[in-house]
Amino acid sequence: MKVVVYSTRSFEKELLAKANQKKHDITLISNPLTDETTSYAEGKDAVVVFTSDDVSASVIQKLAHYGVKYIATRSVGTDHIDKKAAAAANIKIANIPSYSPHSIAEHVLTLVLALNRKILLSTQRSKNFDFRLDGLVGFTLYGKTVGIIGLGEIGLITAKIFNGFGCKVLAYNQVKYQHTGIQQVGLEELYAKSDIISLHVPLNDATRHIINAENLAKMKPGVMLINTGRGGLLNTNDVLQALKSGKIGALGADVYEYEHGLFFENHHQDKEKDCLLQQLLAFSNVMITPHQAFLTTEALQEIAQLTIKSLDLWQENKCVGKACACAKNCQKETIKEKQLLPHQL
Repeated sequence: MKVVVYSTRSFEKELLAKANQKKHDITLISNPLTDETTSYAEGKDAVVVFTSDDVSASVIQKLAHYGVKYIATRSVGTDHIDKKAAAAANIKIANIPSYSPHSIAEHVLTLVLALNRKILLSTQRSKNFDFRLDGLVGFTLYGKTVGIIGLGEIGLITAKIFNGFGCKVLAYNQVKYQHTGIQQVGLEELYAKSDIISLHVPLNDATRHIINAENLAKMKPGVMLINTGRGGLLNTNDVLQALKSGKIGALGADVYEYEHGLFFENHHQDKEKDCLLQQLLAFSNVMITPHQAFLTTEALQEIAQLTIKSLDLWQENKCVGKACACAKNCQKETIKEKQLLPHQL
């Protein structure tokens, strides 16, 4: 299979090559997928993309024109792909159903501890030989109530980590499960009782701006909010106002609502910077990392392996992936394939 991989980073190249083992003719490029770069896909069977790539309807139409039959994304989320346009063009889609969920969950804890114990401020002071303790008071996690919105693999592991710190864990999930140390409650109760709230749901019409002015008003004063899911889960303007009023005591995010075209690149020299993001970063109780929660050796290895696995199965005329948007006659085969591949469930 002939493949072009867009938005390839230096740390991915060796892992993708190792996973491929020369089975597919793969071209790795650092260019993002855009209307202008679709020409790199001419004559290719498949393209491999990332969350920062433009996989809109117009781009998909051009890919189809060039003969592309498959799109694989190196991510769990598929909200950056116009799946209806892909289905109309008879292009199959595969995502990475899950990969190293511990990487994301551990990043949640990193943000919580760094914000709580004022690590950025204290290290900045120490580098300047300022060893005062003023303004560095945090709180003990033990005994605090942590609200987890979404109990998928990442949410469940995050809950277990906080259990280990002696926290009371509340969780909201559409499907009810019995988990030791986790009390499933409604959103209203979770908002009202949680000292820390962490988001672990996909971005869709039902979850977009789930954190908004109305729901923020239901939370405890000084709540800590953590988002390692998708930026669109937050109404960023409402969150900014809640930070100004003190309703939000701390914000930790690995994503940003308007990160497309911004994250994954160096914008230090830009004369005009994102005004909303600048306002957020001006708060000492805000920590924003550049969509790096997934960035561990283990996760990158798994992403590379599962990406190549999708290409392998497509080459065998099998449809894979929970996000598959192939023609209807592939749907039964898709179900069978998911049964064969536990990692796809």
